[in-house]
Amino acid sequence: MISKIGLQLWTIRDSLKTAEDIRDSFRKMKALGYDVAQTAGCDIPYEDFGRIAREEGIEICGTHDSFDRMTENPELEMEHHRLLGTTNMGIGGYNTDTVEQVESFIERANKLADIIYPHGFKFTFHHHSDEFQILENGKTAMDMLVEGLDPVKTSFVIDTYWLQHGGRDIRHWIEMLEGRIDILHLKEMGRNAEGPFITEVGSGGIWWEGVLETAVKAGVKYFVVEQDYCPGDPFDSIKKSADYLAKFIK
Repeated sequence: MISKIGLQLWTIRDSLKTAEDIRDSFRKMKALGYDVAQTAGCDIPYEDFGRIAREEGIEICGTHDSFDRMTENPELEMEHHRLLGTTNMGIGGYNTDTVEQVESFIERANKLADIIYPHGFKFTFHHHSDEFQILENGKTAMDMLVEGLDPVKTSFVIDTYWLQHGGRDIRHWIEMLEGRIDILHLKEMGRNAEGPFITEVGSGGIWWEGVLETAVKAGVKYFVVEQDYCPGDPFDSIKKSADYLAKFIK
C-alpha cells in the first residue's frame, strides 16, 4: 500500500545531540525499516546533518523549524533546507488562539510561500488539536488555515492523533485536503481510565488500513511515524510501530 516509512525525529530527540549520536541513530532507524526522516530542529550544522543523512541512506522529507527565522531570512533558510536535501520548509505549530493571530499568521505564511515557491520550496504547517477550537468568528483556526493558506504553495502536515484528539474524522480530513498533504504523521491514540494518550502505531484504536488507503488515494507522499512520548527506550517504541506498519509496505 505504501512504499516506505519515515520518522519524525522529535521521537528520538535525546539521541540526536552530536554528529556521532545522529549517525548512530540513523543507522538504528535504517535497521528498523525507516528510510525517511523529518527534522525537529538540528543541534549540529545543517550541512553536517544533511551529509550524515545521505551517507546513512536517510532521506530528509521536511522540517519542523523556526517560522520567525524563515520569514526574517528566507534566503538563508532555503539554503539550510538545500543542505538537508528537502523542499518542505515546515513548522511544528504556531499560536493560533485568536482570529487576529490566525489572520496574521496566514498573511505571513503566504508571503513566505510567495518567496520560496519559485525556488522549488513549499511551506508546511503541522497542526495539533488546539486548532479545532471554535474562535470568536464562529470558525476554527484550522477552518481559517484551510481557507486562507495558498493551496499550491503551502501544504499541511496532518497528524492522525491530533485530528482524533480534536474530535475530527481522520479519513474525512485527509480526503478534504487531497493534494494538500505531502507529509502524514502516523501517530497512534490509546485510551485508558485517564483518557487518550500517544502510543505505538498498531497499539491503539486508529483503523490504520482505512487511514493509509485514504491517504494514498489523496496523494500523500510521506508517511512519518511520530510518538511524542515513549514509555521506555524510544527505539523500542519505533520498532513496534515499524513492525506493525511492515504489512502495509509494498
